[in-house]
Amino acid sequence: MTDVLEVARELTRTPVVATSNGPVRGYREGGVDIFKGLRYAAAPVGALRFQPPERPTPWTTPADALSLGAPAIQSGLAPGETTGGRSAGDPPAPGQPGTEEDCLFLNLWTPAFDEGRRPVMVWLHGGGFANGSGGAAMYDGAALARRGDVVTVTVNHRLNIFGYLHLGELGGHPSSGVAGMLDIVLALEWVRDNIARFGGDPGAVTIFGESGGGWKVSLLQAMPAAHGLFHRAIIQSGPGLRALETDVATATARKVLAALGIEAGELHKLETLSAREIQQASETLGADTLMRAFSPCLDDIALPRHPFDPDAAPLSADVPVMVGTNKDEATLFLFRDPRFGKFTDEDLQRRAKAAVGERADSLIAALRRQFPDYSPTHLICALQTITTMWASSVTLAERKHAQGAAPVYMYMLAWETPVARGSLKSPHALEIPLVFDNVEAARNFVGRGEAPRSLADQMAPAWLAFARTGDPNAGGNPHWPAYDTARRSTMIFDLESRVEGDPWSEVRRIMQKAEA
Repeated sequence: MTDVLEVARELTRTPVVATSNGPVRGYREGGVDIFKGLRYAAAPVGALRFQPPERPTPWTTPADALSLGAPAIQSGLAPGETTGGRSAGDPPAPGQPGTEEDCLFLNLWTPAFDEGRRPVMVWLHGGGFANGSGGAAMYDGAALARRGDVVTVTVNHRLNIFGYLHLGELGGHPSSGVAGMLDIVLALEWVRDNIARFGGDPGAVTIFGESGGGWKVSLLQAMPAAHGLFHRAIIQSGPGLRALETDVATATARKVLAALGIEAGELHKLETLSAREIQQASETLGADTLMRAFSPCLDDIALPRHPFDPDAAPLSADVPVMVGTNKDEATLFLFRDPRFGKFTDEDLQRRAKAAVGERADSLIAALRRQFPDYSPTHLICALQTITTMWASSVTLAERKHAQGAAPVYMYMLAWETPVARGSLKSPHALEIPLVFDNVEAARNFVGRGEAPRSLADQMAPAWLAFARTGDPNAGGNPHWPAYDTARRSTMIFDLESRVEGDPWSEVRRIMQKAEA
């Protein structure tokens, strides 16, 4: 505590800003006004556990917004432990507290308090629906705010069992299975009500996110409560076509209640249990199922339909979308496998068969033609990338285009990081420090030299242009046409970026036949 107080004394404080919840005061650093740990909702504990979020009790004494708020309780970590943001294995961000149920905070960076009416970029963190935090060091929004004259916001919300235990069919709140998503909606309402006081434009809000954050961006486009709270959407390596079905979510809830010894008519007992007891009950499902078991489900109210299945949700037809992936997403997931670099052709055949059945041989042959220098290990990574993220991103873009209302733009990051002797190639999350213009803070991921800076100088301006106008074309980059099913124009980000028509076309056709 003493160290925190000493740091606080050295900060240049901002003027007090009156918000709808109460007055707040941040600090100025590097030409940006910063507010960390802004409370946007009441602590979701006790009677508010497994309920939609509520606004906090207003305060009158200025609250210092100088340090990060607590992240949500994470899968794989006991309550109170510290995480860096994207997953339980990340190093903690400087000054980040331990995880808690009382986690509904946001962080904000703005160039100035004036009438600038700047575009607002609201980041939704990755980590699936189980892990992560808006306070991860890689998500620091200062550089993006400075570079693009925008207001950047990052959000914490409930995760895993605390955010997505569906009790609606068992006597609980009908929308408990999307409580974590409703947290985000309330954060967006806070942006709508307050962002003008921080130099932002509530009529020009872009939601963007990576991995699980991209899935959240997808889902918000089908949520009536979120309608009108955002105006553009960017989905990075996390295409969310569907939500969890209600019956599957209810079956999971029954197992949790059985592990806790609670009958359906005794849900009030959930209010008095410790967070650790509830988390331990979720862990009885097994580590392999946790990432999937607790995720947003259809509830016919807050989330009445799938966001992009069988088509794009009409609710957000007028919202421009950018969607894309990295070339080798799966290397980040398989890198720690003891067999990474040692997988065989037999392993590839077995995995392809499990993924696409009788079309396995055709897909493997197409992958070999597409990536002639890839080893079996990297072909397996390509297979997993395509079947888990890339093919669904193409489907999402097709369905958005089919609406004919607002454009959709597609990209792929092909540049390969030199770290780990180049074995990661272009992995999951590599685009994040490039988009956030946080290259120097991520040298252990993007490597040394000028190449990462060159990529950031292409990608950050494209994201900023999209946030400003709904069109990612930015000076210095090749012209980037909107996606359609005739040309399938895709921006390939590399040292020499280019637009390609229908990249990986043979693979795409095989995947679409397999899914038909």
